[in-house]
Amino acid sequence: MAREIILDTETTGFDPKTGDRLVEIGCIEVLDFMPTGRSFHEYCDPLRDMPAEAEKVHGLSSAFLTGKPKFHEIADKFIDFVGDSVVVAHNAAFDRSFVNFELEKCGRAPIHEERWIDTLAMAKKRFPGMYNSLDALCKRFKISLDSRDKHGALIDSHLLAEVYLELQGGKERALELTHVEALSVSAAIQGSYGARPRPLAPRSTDAEREVHAAWIRKNLKDSALWIKQGFVAAEG
Repeated sequence: MAREIILDTETTGFDPKTGDRLVEIGCIEVLDFMPTGRSFHEYCDPLRDMPAEAEKVHGLSSAFLTGKPKFHEIADKFIDFVGDSVVVAHNAAFDRSFVNFELEKCGRAPIHEERWIDTLAMAKKRFPGMYNSLDALCKRFKISLDSRDKHGALIDSHLLAEVYLELQGGKERALELTHVEALSVSAAIQGSYGARPRPLAPRSTDAEREVHAAWIRKNLKDSALWIKQGFVAAEG
């Protein structure tokens, strides 16, 4: 399975080279374009004021951010979560500039450009001449924006995951898992070597599995392989 990290940031402005800083970072894990329920989310104290224009966008005030962890205090957790996976972001050059500035500032290696996928560039190629902001793409793909009234890194990462799926071929592509691969996956689940003598402990939490199950029920419904195989309960 292809593991990718959908990432979004909120900042004090547009350019870390002129003193702007990252104040929120949100990431979700996807496998073959499907969210797994695992996420990473942190607010960071920028150690500077919050411009009014930026606060209008994301609603994060200096008072709220004061005392939150500094980026260097959460850097290793972020690096561990991302691992060596590809990172997907909307207008990736913007997020990359802030993430790499913060990583290098605390002595960590940057995430090199070739590991990033830019969904804005993908959207411009598919919809040339059209407005391709995240909000515009959500409306175009009929993805609900009811979950937020202001920009937020984790919320926007979840929205971007849905947009990314659509840009890669939409739910029809996701549903391939319910047809072509159904028999092979079922065989792999049953296995030809019998059950493990000591079953492996789950690596996800109950909360993460419920997030994943809710996403499956909402987006793939009863045709999902997870439901047919009994790993996720159907609605009702």
